[in-house]
Amino acid sequence: MSVTKINVAIVGATGYTGLELVKMLVNHPHFNLNYISNSEGGTTINTLHPSLNGVCEDEVKKADIGEIAKSCELVFLALPHKTAMAFVKPLIEKGVKVVDLSADYRLPQKIYEEFYCQHTDVDNLAHVVYGLPEIFREELKSASLVANPGCFPTSAILGLLPFMDRRVNKTPIIVDAKTGVSGAGKKLSESTHFVNVNDNLFAYNPLMHRHAPEIAKKLNVDFDEVNFVPHLVPLTRGMISSIYIQVEGEFDEVELLKEFYKNEKFVRVSQNPVDMKSVAGTNFCDIYVKRKGNMLFISSAIDNLMRGASSQAVVNANLMMGLDESAGIPNIAYVP
Repeated sequence: MSVTKINVAIVGATGYTGLELVKMLVNHPHFNLNYISNSEGGTTINTLHPSLNGVCEDEVKKADIGEIAKSCELVFLALPHKTAMAFVKPLIEKGVKVVDLSADYRLPQKIYEEFYCQHTDVDNLAHVVYGLPEIFREELKSASLVANPGCFPTSAILGLLPFMDRRVNKTPIIVDAKTGVSGAGKKLSESTHFVNVNDNLFAYNPLMHRHAPEIAKKLNVDFDEVNFVPHLVPLTRGMISSIYIQVEGEFDEVELLKEFYKNEKFVRVSQNPVDMKSVAGTNFCDIYVKRKGNMLFISSAIDNLMRGASSQAVVNANLMMGLDESAGIPNIAYVP
């Protein structure tokens, strides 16, 4: 018996997150990848990504909002900030649901404009749902616009959430994060050039990275309380956040973590320090915690392209369309 599938689109199929979306959607039990586009069109998805030869060789069109609205119920926007919001407003007006992987709807207008650019779709900021299911699952089920979280905020927020009410108020939150080079996107730059990244390690935008206000906002703390320093490491994919907070009161940190996430299928509590490889290619977030006196160390690992972007986007889309949130989501890591 044939099953009617939900037609979906990808706008921005050229980059790494676009590729990961295609890889999940071509095998999704309920979604039909009906429209693939980028800014230019005139090619095929396997030309852009040769790894898809013989798997998916669909046409890549120049993005057209009218065509998308006629043929799809939901669209994934894998576009840079500023570019994305130009698509969101007309798509929402035409009744198309949107999962936006950019930063355009993650923050209030004032904070967004301080760290990014002028916002041209302020009205939809009032209706957006932040796409972290562990916090906003019920809201996601009725959402028409979802702001997919940033990769660093996903890793940091999930690690911190269980312990925020044990933190000493107003004390520093320190997030020391490492990410693979794919997090910088496909576009070439001096900092991601092979000869600069290979056998190297360095911080970038320390303390002022634009993911810091996103972390602060979702944890309901002041920006000055979050001390966030990201580092680029010579790896393709993966992310680990080493987090330090001061806590008070007697509690079993491991049991508290287990209890907080006991019903969450995509958060795994680790008995040993976490590693990137064990979550590569999956939507899992692995978390480890250790206490010494009043200092709590939390380590969380995700795949920056998956839980930090594309697989989390598909989970959000599943919830928006009334599906099992784990439908089509890979759960076996790329190991070894």
